[in-house]
Amino acid sequence: MFWLLTTLAYLLGSLSFAILLSRLAGRPDPRASGSGNPGATNMLRVAGRKLALLTLLGDVLKGLLPVWFAGHLGLGPQQQAWIGLAAVVGHLYPLYFRFRGGKGVATAAGMLLGVYPPAAALAAAAWLLTFALTRTSSLASLIATPLTLPLLAWQHPPALLPMSVLTGLIVWRHRANLRDLFSGHERHF
Repeated sequence: MFWLLTTLAYLLGSLSFAILLSRLAGRPDPRASGSGNPGATNMLRVAGRKLALLTLLGDVLKGLLPVWFAGHLGLGPQQQAWIGLAAVVGHLYPLYFRFRGGKGVATAAGMLLGVYPPAAALAAAAWLLTFALTRTSSLASLIATPLTLPLLAWQHPPALLPMSVLTGLIVWRHRANLRDLFSGHERHF
C-alpha cells in the first residue's frame, strides 16, 4: 500500500495547477512569463489574484490529500511524510510537463499540514512575517521551511527525516533565488 500511495502522490503532485489554469483561462504558460516558475507567486504576477489563489489552493491540496488519505488507511506518521514528499517531488519534477515544475513551497505546506499541523502553522507564520517585512517570497520560503525542523525534532520525530529531505529540495530549487538575494537582484512585490 505504501508504494502504491507514494506513486499516486507523485502523479497527483505532477499536476501543475498554474499551467492547467493558465491554459483554461487562455493565459500564457507561467514558465514563459515573470519568474518562469509555475507556482502561485508567479501566477499572481502574470495572471492575477484569482488564478494565483486557485493555484495556491490546488498546490496545497495536492500535498495534503495524499497524507490525509495515507493516515486514514492506517499508515504511520513517517510513511505519511514520505508519501507527502512524493507529492512535492511531483510538483518539482512533474511527469506531465517534461519534469519542469515549480519550487514546491505550497505543496510542501499542504504536506506539512497533513503530517503535523503545528509545524505548518509555524511555517505559515514565519512565511507571512518574513514576506510582510521584506516583500520577497523566495526569502520567506527559505526561512519558513527550515524553521520547522527543530519543532519536528522535538514534537514529531517520525517526520524529521522526510522534512529534512524536503527542506534540502526546496533550498536546491531556490538556488537561483539565493544567488539573486546575495547579489541584491531578487524580485520583490
